[in-house]
Amino acid sequence: MALFGKTPVALEPRTAIIDIGSNSIRLVVYQGPARLPAILFNEKVMAGLGRGLADTGAISPSSLRMAEDALDRFAAVAREMEVDQLRTVATAAVRDASNGKALLAMAKAAGLTVELLSGEEEAVGAGYGVLSGIPDANGIVGDLGGGSLELIRVRGGAVQDRVSFPLGVLRVAAIRGEGPGALQRRVTKLLKDAGWAGRGKGLPLYLVGGSWRSMARLDMHLGEYPLPVIHQYAMPRASITRMGRTIAQVNKGWLRAVPGLQSGRAGSLGNATSLLAILLKQLGCERTIVSAYGLREGLLYQALDAETRALDPLIVAARDEGRRHGRFAEHGDLLDRWIAPLFVTDAPAMARLRLAASLLADVGWRANPDFRAERGVEIALHGNWVGIDARGRALMAQALFTSLGGGMEAPAPVGALAPPAELKRAIGWGLAMRLGQRLSGGLEGPLRRTRLSDENGAAVLTMPAADRALYSEAVERRHAALATALGRKAIFST
Repeated sequence: MALFGKTPVALEPRTAIIDIGSNSIRLVVYQGPARLPAILFNEKVMAGLGRGLADTGAISPSSLRMAEDALDRFAAVAREMEVDQLRTVATAAVRDASNGKALLAMAKAAGLTVELLSGEEEAVGAGYGVLSGIPDANGIVGDLGGGSLELIRVRGGAVQDRVSFPLGVLRVAAIRGEGPGALQRRVTKLLKDAGWAGRGKGLPLYLVGGSWRSMARLDMHLGEYPLPVIHQYAMPRASITRMGRTIAQVNKGWLRAVPGLQSGRAGSLGNATSLLAILLKQLGCERTIVSAYGLREGLLYQALDAETRALDPLIVAARDEGRRHGRFAEHGDLLDRWIAPLFVTDAPAMARLRLAASLLADVGWRANPDFRAERGVEIALHGNWVGIDARGRALMAQALFTSLGGGMEAPAPVGALAPPAELKRAIGWGLAMRLGQRLSGGLEGPLRRTRLSDENGAAVLTMPAADRALYSEAVERRHAALATALGRKAIFST
């Protein structure tokens, strides 16, 4: 095929997954770095394959029709997008339904080969999905689907014990209908018999699944949380209990009006919250952390070699973003090395955030000059980053805001997301980045030939005599501003 007119980005492989779940069927197309490819396309159909399964044992005719239409469309879209690798998986509803083979035949007619995942495989995939987005996760993953609930112990970058229960959100309603306390008795017995009772003591429960993510959206709304980013949003056990009472008192119309809450999930929120409250108590977990990544991302992550898996997803994504939208390749890595001598006391976690901010330092250059600082904040706060919480996003945002000329105040809502002492440090990063950008013009040579150092209480900028002309009045001002912010003198040396 002719490559005329294709950009390097367009030449990157495209990988797609069709996920046939108990509640929804979804196509996601990915493109970009293998460790953390960006989502190029994402569409779902709420087919409800598991709805009524507990009563009839079969997928309803209407759900089958919706599934057939969805699979035909998704197969066609994948072909049109020239996907290099397409994987189609099915989970609990198709696995358990008496007429699950009918759906598999529909998929085959659409040109799709379906992998029917076992509960074990589903659990492992969800566990690795969380580790893909939260590499240092140490706790229990709870993946709530429409037909099943998987619990997975993750620690040290690996999936350990796992178990699958017939407790999907579409089954919970039937269990609760058996009478007061029925759900608690069922969950308690299942966990005890499986040896999982009390295993979450002192550990977080990582939440995977659309119903629990919608519940987190509601919690954000109720608490007026300033950053509506789901990934790594934390909720204590007490919040889950309060939310259960709220859901019981409001109608579905009110729930559907909550920003970001998918209308198709409103009807399942009560059941999902009730299940979670009981689960937390029986496991002994006192807090939850939401994961935007689950089974699909876990399947991608499992296919990677060990070296690629070990890459930091935040740094990979920030470097890719800088490469695509900055002026000069690898400028961010060089900029971070140039400013690092002023920040040798940064703990490794802070140095990691400083590197991520440096990798993004040039992404605002195409924006209107009056809005470059705001562009930096937008990228840091709302970018599709993983391996980072709200505090980390805020520190990156502050560094970029200052670097791009926004000043030394914390823009909203940054000041509400990180402590003042850490924001002050990020301001220092931003001022150092701003100096490096001005001195070098974003080019490699000046940063390689000059040196920034901390010597005897002074921020010293050293350069060869032949480069003396680069130290203009504008550079001198930025040098002085940086030194003042760090409580040092500015010294220029050739």
